[in-house]
Amino acid sequence: MQKYCWDAEDYQKHSQAQQKWARELIAKLNLEKTEDILDLGCGDGKVTSEIANYVPNGSVVGVDNSSSMIALATKQYPTRKHPNLSFMSMDATRLSFKEQFDVVFSNAALHWVRTHKPVVEGIYNSLRSGGRVLLQMGGKGNATYILSVLKELQEKKEWQPYFEGFKFPYGFHGTEEYSQWLKEAGFNIHRVELVPKDMEHDGQLGLEGWIRTTWLPYTERIPEEKRGEFISELAMSYIKKVPVDSKGKIHVAMVRLEVEAAKIA
Repeated sequence: MQKYCWDAEDYQKHSQAQQKWARELIAKLNLEKTEDILDLGCGDGKVTSEIANYVPNGSVVGVDNSSSMIALATKQYPTRKHPNLSFMSMDATRLSFKEQFDVVFSNAALHWVRTHKPVVEGIYNSLRSGGRVLLQMGGKGNATYILSVLKELQEKKEWQPYFEGFKFPYGFHGTEEYSQWLKEAGFNIHRVELVPKDMEHDGQLGLEGWIRTTWLPYTERIPEEKRGEFISELAMSYIKKVPVDSKGKIHVAMVRLEVEAAKIA
């Protein structure tokens, strides 16, 4: 799994949509206060800490492959104040847990992994018999307009040299292939579906903040002294395609892949 230079604190300021969607997802877990939970791709830990509040007699472990994210999460939610919460660095394709959790949860993280078969297998091994998995990530058709603008910029004379050999970095998968991976791993599938979502940003600056903190596979290819210019051009070009609404909000049409399954008891 590719590692990027995440600015954890900047990401925290521009990830409100991810937190909102995570809360919607947590509600679907119907937790009973005693579960042991793995939050896969926990980022800055704010969602993980919310999950921990639902299981005072259980535990939550947040894992992420970004050391800066884990450092911020650990600093903000220390064990002395959150005794049922812990964080560790780990790659989603190389999970080392064995029948340790009742629930594996992930929100807005797994699309950073291109090959999901080892992720699904690792999740299966991490769960106890009868354990559940609830995942949401970018799915097939996600962020189409942003990606179309990015493609145009990649082909422009000014930016094209920085994208030589570039490969699409995300795993935006569909329902059929994901269902196949779940079946092969041994899961009992409850639901695999693509869910349209509207992401809102506060004007051009809000859109630029989101681009700066989450589109790292593109922005990190640009030299630092030119990166701000690239981000601004991307934002302005996007706004030409999808204008600001009457309330000053910019909308990005997203598609999430939502997965619900269980390890057969």
